[in-house]
Amino acid sequence: MKFGKEFKREMVPEWVEAYVDYTGLKHILQEIRRFKESKQPPTPARTLEQRLAVYRNFSGLNLQGLAQNAGDIEDQVIAVNTVQHENYRKFYKTKFLASPEGAENEISFFNKLDHELNKVNTFYKDKVDEVMREVNLLNKQMDALIALRIKVMDPGFDAFASLQRLSLDINNSTPSRITSPPRIANLDTDDMPVSPSFGPTYGRQGSTTSASYSKVPIDHNTLRENRDTDSTKTDPLEILDHVKIVNTFESPMSTIRGVLGESKENDLSYKKEELKKVEQRLKLIFFEFYQKLRHLKHFSYMNLSAFSKILKKYEKITSRKAARSYLKMVDNSYLGSSEEVTSLLDRVETTFIKHFSQSNRREGMKILRPRHKREKHRITFLSGFFSGCSIALLVAVILLRDDRKLIDKDEGTSYLDKIVPLYSFYAYIVLHMLLYAANIYFWRRYKINYAFIFGFKQGTELSYREVFLLSNGLAMLVLAALLMHLHMNSRAEVYGTSVEYVPLGLIMVLLFITFCPFSIIYRSSRLFLMRCVFHCICAPLYKVTLPDFFLADQLTSQVEAIRSLEYYICYYTWIKSSHGHNSCPSHDVYNIFYFILAIIPYWFRFFQCVRRLFEEKDQAQAYNGLRYFLTILAVVIKTAYALRKSLTWEVLAILSSLITTFFNTYWDIVVDWGLLRRKSENKFLRDKLILRHRSVYFIAMVLDVLLRFAWLQLVLKFNVPSLQGSTVSSIFACLEVIRRGMWNFFRLENEHLNNVGKYRAFKSVPLPFVYHEEDEEKEE
Repeated sequence: MKFGKEFKREMVPEWVEAYVDYTGLKHILQEIRRFKESKQPPTPARTLEQRLAVYRNFSGLNLQGLAQNAGDIEDQVIAVNTVQHENYRKFYKTKFLASPEGAENEISFFNKLDHELNKVNTFYKDKVDEVMREVNLLNKQMDALIALRIKVMDPGFDAFASLQRLSLDINNSTPSRITSPPRIANLDTDDMPVSPSFGPTYGRQGSTTSASYSKVPIDHNTLRENRDTDSTKTDPLEILDHVKIVNTFESPMSTIRGVLGESKENDLSYKKEELKKVEQRLKLIFFEFYQKLRHLKHFSYMNLSAFSKILKKYEKITSRKAARSYLKMVDNSYLGSSEEVTSLLDRVETTFIKHFSQSNRREGMKILRPRHKREKHRITFLSGFFSGCSIALLVAVILLRDDRKLIDKDEGTSYLDKIVPLYSFYAYIVLHMLLYAANIYFWRRYKINYAFIFGFKQGTELSYREVFLLSNGLAMLVLAALLMHLHMNSRAEVYGTSVEYVPLGLIMVLLFITFCPFSIIYRSSRLFLMRCVFHCICAPLYKVTLPDFFLADQLTSQVEAIRSLEYYICYYTWIKSSHGHNSCPSHDVYNIFYFILAIIPYWFRFFQCVRRLFEEKDQAQAYNGLRYFLTILAVVIKTAYALRKSLTWEVLAILSSLITTFFNTYWDIVVDWGLLRRKSENKFLRDKLILRHRSVYFIAMVLDVLLRFAWLQLVLKFNVPSLQGSTVSSIFACLEVIRRGMWNFFRLENEHLNNVGKYRAFKSVPLPFVYHEEDEEKEE
């Protein structure tokens, strides 16, 4: 693989703009090459005698003199200057000394190269400074954690003597290159009690306790002097008197207590449950911090490689020796000479293994460096197999229906109207899953970091092949059940009433797979989905994250599927008990829940907007909540019109649907997609676009408007004589699912570009402890 492609593939998606513009530098080199080729006549090929003469002359040269001459020539090509700015930042400026004809492109190349070096160097320095500030915070958090462990696990432990010995170990250890070395790497707690969940396990296979820390022998004279000096010091456990637990209001009970006026900071209770929560949160913080360090190290390596590669290309094209002096400047820059990140990586590994993985290096590194998911050939094979089976079963269902001539018989038509809603539920789900698989494919193709946006744990995110496999497997299972249902119904005298339990058996199988506790069929993804669904149901009580409101938006496009679940209950209670003589719309209870189920997804989103409004103080959430409230009114009025035909309800339904459609369409295009910007580099779009063809965005906006206005189909009644029963509403329900699939891509594209603009590549995890001194400083 060429370096340019590898360089682009290995970039952190949210830091793309901070990397060396390798492609732009290559374009300048291509212009230099074209200029040289146009000015220089083609050299004739050398004969064999000429080549041998050149070889003899070259073999007789003094290599030391050759190197000296090359160095002299190189020194005459460029001169590198370092400029010191007021903020003590170094910026580099290269002066091109040689002035042959056509040197403008080469001057432009080095100006561009200097700009890229200064950009990369500044970004890297800022990120390292940010990391060092986080290190100081983590030091305080670890101090509080160790003190809390001592207090909870062994209140009678002599912490003062142990921490006194620790300070001697740290002071006598070899100084680090870091200006202010973080204590997280030097903490030694062999004698400290730790929790059973994360503490060291002695005598365990794979334990690396002895290798985790290098202990320095203690000088007894120094110990005696420090004993006299430290005699007046306070107990280290008194740090807990200055610490409180941060309440993030992530659980329902904490949210309720927060509404009732409870403070965001609670006093320590010194319980094991509290210690476990703190350890879990710090474990996640250390993981995110470690990933940031790894990304920074990789960022440095890839940019240094890019400078080396591009200068080699320059030498090859121009035959000028400028790489050595320029790369020497790059090596001396902060990007090439800084060792803070490498040192911190080692220290974070040691601390994490010691305190959060029972001193087991193998287990700790599995957590810190999870393996990337590898594509398996059997996924592709099974996807093709299931899709082929689904197509064959669909053809079989159509042929069986035509053979039995169910559609031509009044009784057969009535029977199909009763059982089709039992299976249409799966059609909406399968269509949505296929569109989600397509979304993942295009997100990956255009480097949209959907796994980070959704918060998937690394290595557990589903690929588009796996989602395609699940959708085809579900389609095959549903079509097989429908085919069996029709076949058994045609021989009712043999199977009796057992045919009616085929749809019920199908949904029971799917519910069992969904809630199966065993590690089969993508257990982590199923748990993630169930957690998000539960958060949607308890919308105002849980902190709203992007996966939660994204899933709630998907549910707003699955109103017909949710109503199909209601039909399941109705079918197996009223219709089956009356032997098919009753219908669901004839029951008032069914009609009431027909209203309620239609507004539930919008109600979820409304409550999520209310929670975010009070939590984030963002006025945009008020308008978003108003949008969903108007949508709820429109759905209620439209459903009332569908059940009770009258001119008044029709007028109200048309007006409410029009207002809601205009509001939702504006929000989709302007807010969710970030398009139709007045002052934009791309007219009527936005400044940054991922897709090359701008026409795709205009087509998407037009399609979104058209599919949004499909809302009016139940009000205006587009009657098609060839379509029977609820076929029209089913078609428009499928169109809404398709619109949602299109919305998903552009919504995540806009979210990704927002992350790129803010260089936001890591999840922010709130710290568990807060110090009183920090609060006083903030007040001052």
